[in-house]
Amino acid sequence: MTDLETFRAETRAWLEANCPAEVRGPMDSEEDRVWGGRNPTFKTPAHKLWMERMGAKGWTAPEWPAEYGGGGLSREEAKVLHSELRRIDAQLALSSFGIWMLGPALLQFGTEEQKKRFLPEIVRGEIRWCQGYSEPGAGSDLAGIQTRAVDEGDHWIVNGQKVWTSYADKADWIFCLVRTDPDAPKHLGISFVLFDMTTPGVTTKPITLISGKSPFCETFFDDVRVEKANLVGTLNRGWDVAKALLAHERTMIGAMGSIASGRPMGLVAADSLGVDSDARLEDPMLRARIAELEVDLAAFNLAMERVGDQVKARQVSPAIASMLKYYGSELNKRRHEILMTAGGSDTLEWESERSGHGSAARDWLRTKANSIEGGTSEIQLNIIAKHLLQLPGA
Repeated sequence: MTDLETFRAETRAWLEANCPAEVRGPMDSEEDRVWGGRNPTFKTPAHKLWMERMGAKGWTAPEWPAEYGGGGLSREEAKVLHSELRRIDAQLALSSFGIWMLGPALLQFGTEEQKKRFLPEIVRGEIRWCQGYSEPGAGSDLAGIQTRAVDEGDHWIVNGQKVWTSYADKADWIFCLVRTDPDAPKHLGISFVLFDMTTPGVTTKPITLISGKSPFCETFFDDVRVEKANLVGTLNRGWDVAKALLAHERTMIGAMGSIASGRPMGLVAADSLGVDSDARLEDPMLRARIAELEVDLAAFNLAMERVGDQVKARQVSPAIASMLKYYGSELNKRRHEILMTAGGSDTLEWESERSGHGSAARDWLRTKANSIEGGTSEIQLNIIAKHLLQLPGA
């Protein structure tokens, strides 16, 4: 056997022995998702056990260095792990902005002390993060942030406001952009800092969306003390860290388009709309839409895998993240549009237990934000035009 074949056999045996039956199958609701943190919630004890086992193995972040709690796997081994997880239909052991966004930034820009302090906790699901980027007057023009950090010797005093801070009311820590030099050009004079959400002066207020639910919050800072040891990267060069992190965030949002959840759309449609004498959906147009989406989804998954290999080999433009974010967002919106059609009139129901309190309609409405969060679709298309297609005047 080759080394990779041996690794596959060992991985398959470990997963069979350690992945509980309760976490095998589609994630049907937000309750199936595990975020970890100081005050974690778990749908079942099995979900907690699955997070703990995967975290101890380092497989919640399989390609991170083992010295920081990661799995230390090669790209090829990580592919094997993911394929074996798909084979048993295992649910994601840990959802984490720390894994998807902050961790890669710390690996690139963080000090050795910061890596050893935060990365193992992220891998094990012991700390939950939120992102302090957008402000009421700085959304698409993110470099226009006005949250100030005033130098007070060994610490800063931070004052300002952030908006659309996902899960800020549940997070333990925040990674935050602050202006440390108000006289510098707007892309300069910005620093990237970390601080505890229980620090005096930090308050949050939830924001409700058209779906009736929302992970978003307004976050306020009133004379918040931030230790200078929590500066990531170079003072006044936080924009460099911010851009690198945004590339990971956009790839993460794009990946939503590649993840199918719940029952297959064909079965949902068959239950609601019926089948013909050949056991096919009665509606040929809907059959075609579902087939087209599944083909596009397969192509996108292959593109994601190829880009992952190129990133590992440092052979890809950072602007590729914008392409993945844009296309993945559109795929996710298309999927939920089709699910609304496939579910018939039942998907318009909003409150009952039978419909999961209107989960189909609420999820469909939520996808509209995919075109805004992490940088609007218009911004992504401008980046693609300028940096990938190199169009004149873009």
